[in-house]
Amino acid sequence: MKAKAATQESTEKFAARFSGAAKGHFRKAQDLTVSSLGIGTYLGNWDEATDQSYKDAVEKFVDSGGNVIDTAANYRFQRSERSIGEALSNLAEKGFERGEIVICTKGGYLPFDGEPPTDVRAYFEENFVKTGIATFDDLAGGSHCMAPGYLQNQIEQSLKNMNIDSIDVYYVHNPESQLSAVDKNTFEVRLSAAFELLEEMRSQGKLKYYGAATCNGFRVAPQDSGYHSLEKMVSIARQVGGADHGFKFVQLPFNLMMPEAYLLNNQAFDGKAISAIEAAKNLGVSVMASASILQGKLSSNLPENLRRIFGNLESDAQTSLQFVRSTPGISTALVGMSDVEHVAENMKLSDVEPASEADFQELFTK
Repeated sequence: MKAKAATQESTEKFAARFSGAAKGHFRKAQDLTVSSLGIGTYLGNWDEATDQSYKDAVEKFVDSGGNVIDTAANYRFQRSERSIGEALSNLAEKGFERGEIVICTKGGYLPFDGEPPTDVRAYFEENFVKTGIATFDDLAGGSHCMAPGYLQNQIEQSLKNMNIDSIDVYYVHNPESQLSAVDKNTFEVRLSAAFELLEEMRSQGKLKYYGAATCNGFRVAPQDSGYHSLEKMVSIARQVGGADHGFKFVQLPFNLMMPEAYLLNNQAFDGKAISAIEAAKNLGVSVMASASILQGKLSSNLPENLRRIFGNLESDAQTSLQFVRSTPGISTALVGMSDVEHVAENMKLSDVEPASEADFQELFTK
């Protein structure tokens, strides 16, 4: 029987398809073999031309040796997930099995459907309040919800959008958004309820792993109102899911302009202050890096010494990606790629070994 989700055996098979890839392009994240680059699907217009462009880009990405696909229900108002679904169907016809590809999506923000509504409150009331899925009290900042019924609804919708049976990594999307509306204790109660639902979805085979995808939560100081303790999150997951809980991934911004996850000792573990990346390692959590080229801002005008440290690659975008994929503790560097030309340029890195740790450390010593 064919796998319904990514598996150790199938992802190893995927890597074997690209045996000519440079050492280090494929690496382990939990029991999966993942590519050092992942395709992101966040930006773009909500129109058919962009839908087609993303579908083609995802196919090109997998054909080029990438097997980590990142999306969210709210990306382009569910259209990115639907484009991925079409791409997966075409890839299956080419012989790629579902189990070879690691599909990550998120829930939390209101997804809308195809385009933004004229009245957000009315949309939430009609689709979620009147149906008993969530209440207005569950909604933070007018746009974020992580109530169990809401997350269950969003998981089912994402599965339908992508025409798959199971999601490999499901993130609670920017949970720090809740902290604008509730205190820490209430937040932790809500997070515990969300994790309990995600564990139930795992038991039903609809999820393999789950985690948190954050914008600021793991980057800021502990005294910041939007701060997340990774140790606390894992503790909550352990409480609701036991020793075999599924909280095994976090996604956080990391790039040349935002290196806090590596440099800032803002996380506690065993009584010591360490970085988010080091804390994740100690807690058995894999790290996916978002915003690897900061939405294109790091694709030009990099200093010459930086280009030299990372091997004088063809482009500044490749150099920025090389920094992220070479960072110890990063499983995959995610980068938005909405057209095949960007995929072709970025995936040239699959033929380049990540920088050595000595070369990487040179960046911080000079």
